[in-house]
Amino acid sequence: MGIQGTLEYLSDVLSSAKKGKTKKQMQTVAVKIRMDCEGCASKVKNVLSGVKGAKSVDVDLKQQKATVTGYVEAKKVLKAAQSTKKKCELWPYVPYNLVAHPYISQAYDKKAPPNMVRKVADTSNITETAVDDRYIVMFSDDNPNACSVM
Repeated sequence: MGIQGTLEYLSDVLSSAKKGKTKKQMQTVAVKIRMDCEGCASKVKNVLSGVKGAKSVDVDLKQQKATVTGYVEAKKVLKAAQSTKKKCELWPYVPYNLVAHPYISQAYDKKAPPNMVRKVADTSNITETAVDDRYIVMFSDDNPNACSVM
């Protein structure tokens, strides 16, 4: 390692120590927010475009959805949306083919956009198979005490 390599190494170390902050990643945050008219939509758009790091704001009045793209955090976008005094939450919908059971009562929502359902946790249970095995053995041909109906 010559003098040039040493200088480059020291320059990199000092510049990284100076920065201290990591750069935020570009992301898209969607918010479901109640909007009744074009005036509400423009108010929401103005407030959300004022969020630090927001590059673009898209408001869809029909779906009651505002999408913010940029170097933003979801919490800050939601807080800014709440400052409009309108009912809002992070976008709760996902395409129905990404949910294991899209027609259970927690996932199905009449107000959801087409081909979308609410995002729910996977509710599959491991103990279900143990219960099924007990019934299988009860009616098995190998069991001498099995049901005589069979």
